[in-house]
This record gives sequence, structure tokens and C-alpha cells, in this order.
Amino acid sequence: MQYVNVWRRVAAATGRADRGAAEAGVRLAYRSAGLAEPERIIWADSPKAAVEAVEKLVGAGRSVREEVRTRPWAQERRRMYDELGPAGWSSLWSATGAQLWETTAGLAERIRTGIVAELATRPEDEADIRLVLLDAVLGQHDAAWLAAFDGRGDRLTGLAEVARNAGWWWPYEHAVVISERPAVLHRDEAGRLDRGDGPALAYPDGFALYAWRGMPVPVEFLDGLAGLTADRIRAEENAELRRVMLEYYGYDRYLAESGAEPVHRDETGILWRIAMEGDEDVVMVEVVNSTPEPDGTHRTYWLRVPPRTRTAKEGVAWTFGLDGEVYAPVRQT
Repeated sequence: MQYVNVWRRVAAATGRADRGAAEAGVRLAYRSAGLAEPERIIWADSPKAAVEAVEKLVGAGRSVREEVRTRPWAQERRRMYDELGPAGWSSLWSATGAQLWETTAGLAERIRTGIVAELATRPEDEADIRLVLLDAVLGQHDAAWLAAFDGRGDRLTGLAEVARNAGWWWPYEHAVVISERPAVLHRDEAGRLDRGDGPALAYPDGFALYAWRGMPVPVEFLDGLAGLTADRIRAEENAELRRVMLEYYGYDRYLAESGAEPVHRDETGILWRIAMEGDEDVVMVEVVNSTPEPDGTHRTYWLRVPPRTRTAKEGVAWTFGLDGEVYAPVRQT
């Protein structure tokens, strides 16, 4: 669908919001819901700062998220479902929103978790913060479901306009709080937060999330990656952090510096096993590309395979979704 890539860019947009366009979208969303326009629009530099601003609001009235976001979405979904039928709606969703859902929903949940972690200084504060988060409209991170309705009516135009131009926002009877978009966003090829030398997600006020291949990590941990050694990796007690260290350091380098010995070799490659205390073994197959590089050398690759792997051939076969017994390549490339 033509709209998917547009909304994919919206979901990943960074940089300052277009405040004028976002505020116009808010007012349109209120009018479309049959509500009077909000008297005040308050900007915050991050969703975390927005939660703090909401907690300090006076005279804002009740949340109108139901009228502004939930009800129009449900009505439009019902209209499209009735128009297209079950199969047609399923096909539309598969071609649009489903393409964006996993990454945007996952990112939104990570942001919620980060906000709670920073603001809930006491255990009893967590419930109150989560209640405030329930009042949020996710702006750019509502891109998945907005993609499914783009070009199919104007009922959601106000919501879409805010999403294109700003981050999360909180609608109340008399006031709205809107967050800026992230200043920084780094993700891997799977769409997970990922950066080894700084925040993977950061907002203008400094609220940030740190992650490696989608796994949350402390900023202090990332600071220490540049000085990693094989001994430091072996000494790490946290199994998940040790995996991050190995990925960053490089399995081949770790094998060389830790004095590991191959456990099997055959015509397909060499099988290596790294025993990890408190965690499953790391098992790799070392294979050499049969096609030479421009300089005549042959590049070596390291393939991560399941811990149960017992032979190099079995490991290579697994990467192709085959059993070792049936893996018999006619020609290697």
C-alpha cells in the first residue's frame, strides 16, 4: 500500500515538532469529536516531561481521550469492516498496519517502561504514573493503525495531523499537553533499539533509553564496552549482558583470545563451542566463502547455531533450515 512507507517514516521521525501544524491537528480532532477546542496547549520536551506536566495541571478537566481517539477509531474500524467484509479488512490490515505494528508498539512500551523507571521513585508511585500514561494518545507511534485508514475518509484527519508533526499528547477538556518527538533514534535491521556508543532513543530534555539489539542496558555498561577484554567478558555474571559483550567484542576475536579449541571440523567448516557459566553454550560454525574477494582472499564467516549442534555440517544445514543428513550442496558460492 502506498501509505505504509509514509507512515513508517512518521513513526521513525526525529527532530523538532511542527508545533503550528500539530496544534491545528489537535483543534481539528476536538471539533471532529464534537468538543470545544482546548483553551490551553502545553508543550513538553519528552513524554516523561509531559507526564510531569500532566501531574501539575490545574483546571484541565477530565480526560477526553475516549471521545478524541478511542471512539472515532472504533467507529472507523467498524465502517471499514462493514464496507470490506472480514476478508477485506484482514487483507487491508495485513498490507498496512500489520507492517508497522510490532516495531511501533514495542517502542511505545519501551518508552512507557523508561518513564515509569525514572519517575516512580517509590513503589507506590508506579500505579499513578501508569494511569497518566493511559490517558496518552501516541501521536507518531499511532502510525500503524493510522496507516490502515489513510485515504479512506476524513474522520481521523486531526489525529493523523498531530501524528505527522508531534509525539505523544494528552487531551483533557480544557487543556492539552503535547510532547516533542525524539531527537535521536537508532534501530537495527529488525527495528529494535540498538546503539553501542550512546542512547538509542533520546529526547531534547535528556530523557533517553539505552539498548543493544533491543535489550535494555545501563549507560554505564555501554561506557565500558570500548575497553572490553576476554577476561572481562568471562567475569560478567549477568548472562544477558555477557551476550551483549560477546556480540560487541566479536565471537571470532573472543575465540582467538580465550584459547578456545574447535570441537569438530569437516568439509563445511569448523565448529567452536564457548562454555558460558550460568548460561547456554555459545556455538559457532566458522566457514570460508568459496568465492574470492577482489584481492584474491577468501572471507571467513561466523554462524551462530543452536547449542545442541554437534557437527559443523549440522550447524551449516541449520542456517538453511535443513537437517544435517539432507544438506548436500552441489556448489558453494
